[in-house]
Amino acid sequence: MLTEQLQTLIGVELWLASALVILFITLLVDQALRLVLRRIERWTHASSTPWDESLLRAARRPLQAMVWLVGLSLVARAVHARWPEHDWLGTVLLWRDIGFMVCVAWFLWKFIGEVTQTSIRRRTEAGEDFDLTTALALSKLLRLVVVVVTVMTAAHGLGFQIGGLLALGGVGGIAVGLAAKDLLANFFGGLTIYLDRPFSVGDWIRSPDKSIEGTVEYISWRHTRIRAFNKNPIYVPNSVFTSIVVENPSRMSHRRLNEVIGLRYDDFAQVQAVCDDIRAYLQQHPAIDPTQTLIVNFTRFGASSLDIMVYAFTLTRAWVDYQTLKQELLLAMGRIVQRHGAQIALPTQTLHLATGAGEAEPPLAHGC
Repeated sequence: MLTEQLQTLIGVELWLASALVILFITLLVDQALRLVLRRIERWTHASSTPWDESLLRAARRPLQAMVWLVGLSLVARAVHARWPEHDWLGTVLLWRDIGFMVCVAWFLWKFIGEVTQTSIRRRTEAGEDFDLTTALALSKLLRLVVVVVTVMTAAHGLGFQIGGLLALGGVGGIAVGLAAKDLLANFFGGLTIYLDRPFSVGDWIRSPDKSIEGTVEYISWRHTRIRAFNKNPIYVPNSVFTSIVVENPSRMSHRRLNEVIGLRYDDFAQVQAVCDDIRAYLQQHPAIDPTQTLIVNFTRFGASSLDIMVYAFTLTRAWVDYQTLKQELLLAMGRIVQRHGAQIALPTQTLHLATGAGEAEPPLAHGC
């Protein structure tokens, strides 16, 4: 009797001691892994290859989670050895395997994000031209593939029939589509943006159909975030872009100069010379594209001025630079007018005051 009690006591101590030892070893392995990863991280900082650092940052947490999954599953085995009549070890091991799948998916998710951000940062620092929208779209697509494959694999491991799920999805697709019509419309709208690329992140866009104008900051599968010029964010559902006209001034090839210079009627004799000199000035200006339409002509007798149309296209596309160039051109054209002894016309009215029958005073010109 005493022997049986002693064996029972020793048996209890053995399974408990085994569990504690396994937990202690797991803790040691976790700390050792942290130390090794820190040393590798210092080595990757000195390395010229950016992917090593991305791989390390992506793998750190999933590796630690895997260590604890192994340790806890071994603890479960030790506990199960004490009470083998309870059939729960298989369930624990199944969830351990699913945990491994999740850790692998977690690593791939983080690695895709790290590689994307590293690539964007390096190309931006190097001043290289790249398509940010395509890079982000590819990253999202790869992450979506990781999630779908992980969910399908885990469902298969849990005993679900994948074929049945797909069939159920086909039967219930109509109901889901009706219930999530707007969500699906936004998704396909985002897909259209990614494929057709009418605009990209960083582009200035506007629509004559909607009160939408600003710089594109972010394109998701559901909406596009636009920063208006007053710095307010505008969130536009992607489905909207399939039914409106979108203008993308960021992709213009030139900026148009379209001005009217009004001379006084007293300067009629100087109109031809002013037109010729302004035309010659624009033709030799380095910021004016000589291959595009250039018009400098007297176009009409205005109400109070002789109107000269100036029409040209600049090579400068940036809005701020264009405003500086426009100021330079207008000042130069004003000096040409002055050089010919002419003046820019002001809006005026001529009044004839009658003083008697058949007589009138000389006309008086008044500005208004």
